[in-house]
Amino acid sequence: MFSAVADVCEWLTERHKANEYLVKKVPLDQLDGWRIGENGDIAHHTGRFYTITGLSITGANRPIRDWEQPIIDQPEQGILGILVKRFDGVPHYLLQAKMEPGNVNMLQLSPTVQATKSNYTRAHGGKSVPYLEYFRSPRRGRVLFDALQSEQGAWFLAKRNRNMVVEVVEEVPVLPDFCWLSYDQISELLHIDNMVNMDTRTVLSGAIVPRRMDKDDPGADPFRAALASDTPERPRYTETELLIWFTEAKARSTMERQRIPLAKVSGWVHENGMIGHEDDRHFTVVGLSVEASNREVSEWSQPMIAPRGLGVVAFLAKRIQGTLHLLVQARTEAGAFDSVEMAPTVQCIPDSYRELPEESLPPFLNEVLSAPASQVRFDCVHSEEGGRFYHAQNRYLLVELPEDSDVDVPENFVWMTLRQLLGFVRYSNHLNVEARNLLACLGFLR
Repeated sequence: MFSAVADVCEWLTERHKANEYLVKKVPLDQLDGWRIGENGDIAHHTGRFYTITGLSITGANRPIRDWEQPIIDQPEQGILGILVKRFDGVPHYLLQAKMEPGNVNMLQLSPTVQATKSNYTRAHGGKSVPYLEYFRSPRRGRVLFDALQSEQGAWFLAKRNRNMVVEVVEEVPVLPDFCWLSYDQISELLHIDNMVNMDTRTVLSGAIVPRRMDKDDPGADPFRAALASDTPERPRYTETELLIWFTEAKARSTMERQRIPLAKVSGWVHENGMIGHEDDRHFTVVGLSVEASNREVSEWSQPMIAPRGLGVVAFLAKRIQGTLHLLVQARTEAGAFDSVEMAPTVQCIPDSYRELPEESLPPFLNEVLSAPASQVRFDCVHSEEGGRFYHAQNRYLLVELPEDSDVDVPENFVWMTLRQLLGFVRYSNHLNVEARNLLACLGFLR
């Protein structure tokens, strides 16, 4: 175990040097093991893993109601699991230094187990996944959190993974690319750009528990205080009222989606070995050739989605009757399992809206980007899932508005407390992955 966060960073550097990695772009039609069908879809020759196909959207409750796009169809459910063990009474989490081809910095801190079904059933013919036995029945240890959670609805079609936290008391052998980290160490690491990967953050959102405040720390962060077990709450709405709001938002949804051949997707072009939007916005589909000496398979190729620009994921916060609330939106996503999920106040790639009229901008985007530094409580750049997305990064923000500020709240937005949001994390298809990721950053504030 490490005594300081600087030691963790040094260990990651050592693990990078101890292994060999090579990632290079290749044309989509030259991906080893992948085929482009007559309909344009890109699929693995085994029929496993995933397919890049097309999706047609009509009637979405968004500024732009109709569009077509490429999307990842990966119907199988993976496992994202973190082992927890107490050392001298202090919970520690077993994370790994995992290489993903889409990571901007190659290695990031990943869950104990991060594996698709194709991977952990060894469809690739490679090595087995370490520690898998703790997360598959009959498992060893006590399950603290277990939920099927959605992935990025903008790029995945109805994709879900099983998020799990399992506590053990037995001795666990620690392999070279793994380490135990405490709650406070992870808290510090979440303030470092591109250090803790997306899959770790979504699992950690289910591991946040209220803790007693340190009475000798009157200057404690207000968001940490909002989670303290001894801090009373006065929510603006009850849980029942929030569920009614969410159900009504889903009932209002008029979005219809239909899978279509990738070759038929309008507004997108296949040239120079990749697929991109005709206006050079949104994202591209690229091919990668990968070598990694410490992965289950040492060499492979795959298609990936590469966003065009840095995204913004932000919650606006405000005190209402003395209790901190976050502004949550019921967001329609092209590939979301249930069409609508609870999302951060702002979630977009601003470059995708360039040259569009003001009314086409996402609500509250200007308020977030123009907020003075005195109102910004959290600001860090984190990567999205590096196994499917190439150099995908979002700027995660928390902006606290003055208590007397007047906010016009549209019908698909609502104020919730931090604890109420964390309660909804326990259930499937409520909070989207971006909201869970940002909650993890806030819940682990020191």
